[in-house]
Amino acid sequence: MVLCDPKRHGPNLSFQARDSHAPHRSSIHLDLYSPDQDAEVERLLALGVRRYPWRYHPGADFVFLEDPDGNLFCVVQRT
Repeated sequence: MVLCDPKRHGPNLSFQARDSHAPHRSSIHLDLYSPDQDAEVERLLALGVRRYPWRYHPGADFVFLEDPDGNLFCVVQRT
């Protein structure tokens, strides 16, 4: 389920059910939406974030990243 600000000023909140919990991982996962995904990813990498090795499907609109504490999140291309 995704809760969206109808005026598109605030963030979207996404909720996803999981069958299992990954050990040593937070159960909270943020998706950051950006009109310029490449620039946002580069900005975050410069701040100390790392790319997370993920197997992307063709046409994926997101990039998996990992913060310095090991929390995963995605930067999604806003269309």
